[in-house]
Amino acid sequence: MGQVLHGSATTTEAIRRAIQASQASVRALAQRHGISPTTVQKWRKRQTVTDARMGPREIRSTILTPEEEAIIVAFRRHTLLPLDDCLYSLQATIPRLTRSSLHRCFQRHGIARLADTDGDKPKRLRFKTCPIGYFHIDIAEVHTEEGRV
Repeated sequence: MGQVLHGSATTTEAIRRAIQASQASVRALAQRHGISPTTVQKWRKRQTVTDARMGPREIRSTILTPEEEAIIVAFRRHTLLPLDDCLYSLQATIPRLTRSSLHRCFQRHGIARLADTDGDKPKRLRFKTCPIGYFHIDIAEVHTEEGRV
């Protein structure tokens, strides 16, 4: 399995280990590995050879405030409405709410998918179960635009 590097990575973990273990000069290492001297200095200072985590420390919305997210989550848990129905109901309260920001909010809080309720619809079977030896035929009428068969 290969290692996962971020998009702008110029070194691999093997090169980083070699930089940290080498006693050669910064300039010599930079020329040997085809990287800048500042990259060599950076990896010499670090204790690990893995990429540092990029991005926000805590995942939050750039559009919605924490109070608005709390309103959205409470509304969804109370009503159990689908995404579009929640959107239309909440847009009067939160005007800048979009469908995508609402969906991302649901995903962050683990309520993007509603639980399936088995009690409201009967279990569907493809065909009536019959003993071996019976032959099943489906019959359907097809009508034309004029109403003829």
